[in-house]
Amino acid sequence: MARGNDIRPIIKMRSTAGTGYTYVTRKNRRNDPDRLVLRKFDPVVRRHVDFREER
Repeated sequence: MARGNDIRPIIKMRSTAGTGYTYVTRKNRRNDPDRLVLRKFDPVVRRHVDFREER
């Protein structure tokens, strides 16, 4: 089974706090065609902030 398909691409989630911290995850492009925004923990500022998908 190929990992390089375009249905579930690997994306980087970058912190909106300006720290440069990133998470790496996969997303289903059929269910979420727009850019993903998740609220996750940023250990640099030690609190939960929004993380936006960057391409």
